[in-house]
Amino acid sequence: MSKGDPLIDIDSRTYRATLLQAQGSLERDENLLAQAEMDLERYRAALARNAIAKQIVDDEEKLVLQDQGTVKNDQGAVQFDQVQVDYCHITAPIAGRVGLRLVDPGNVVQSSGTATLAVITQLTPITVIFTIPEDSLGPVEAQLHKKANLTVDAFDRTAQMKIDSGKLLTLDNQIDTTTGTVKARAVFDNKNDALFPNQFVNTRLLVNTLQGVTLVPASAIQQNGQASFVYVIQNNVAHMRGIKPGVTDGGLTQVDGINAGDVVANSSFDKLQENVAVVVPGQAQAPKKGSTKPATSGANGGSAP
Repeated sequence: MSKGDPLIDIDSRTYRATLLQAQGSLERDENLLAQAEMDLERYRAALARNAIAKQIVDDEEKLVLQDQGTVKNDQGAVQFDQVQVDYCHITAPIAGRVGLRLVDPGNVVQSSGTATLAVITQLTPITVIFTIPEDSLGPVEAQLHKKANLTVDAFDRTAQMKIDSGKLLTLDNQIDTTTGTVKARAVFDNKNDALFPNQFVNTRLLVNTLQGVTLVPASAIQQNGQASFVYVIQNNVAHMRGIKPGVTDGGLTQVDGINAGDVVANSSFDKLQENVAVVVPGQAQAPKKGSTKPATSGANGGSAP
């Protein structure tokens, strides 16, 4: 449905009758005003010849002002009644999709009633509202202050299939203290109607892109209190290496403290200790202590959950 397309017609006969009465009153009072203005001109001419008293002219001037006020009142009544008539022909205020019919021909509706006549939802473009943790708000606001266009990807309920990509539009003006999050709104072109109003989606906001960083599987990172570490395999011997983890995306975590190409253990952590000999799959012999996976170097997109 396009903007301006007809939606509903309401019987307008009573409103048109009221409008006609208001137009008649306006026409009558406009002529009374015209007559008063003509009389005023005659009285002024007579006063100039000292043919009448000045009080007659003063009274006529006030009568003209009264008639002008009456005409304005009539004009307002006509405009109001015209609006009522126009409201009887309801058109689509926006382009979108109209919902199922909520009223039938012949149903009685009232201006004071609560019945909804029709619902139109905009599909192109469409907006998605999601939340951002308050701890992740700083980097997002920093990018917005730079007028950066932040990409938002919408995924299905399982977060496996990407539905569409859009742009971050704005943030709410306050944090929800009950959840510790702030609402954000993203806009999507939705040209193929893949997004549907009130649909549940998972969103991923790309805030920054890190270049030339070292990535390891998130499952390879171990914790010892507040400290994070990985087991680096060198010459078939495990060594604990402290690291500083960064952002995580797609099961990979950006870390500082190891080099690209280092081999890290990714399983059997209960058997691993400092300086314990291990066998890397594909290499020969020694007691089997754990599987490993090399650290990689590449670009990683940070995202606000």
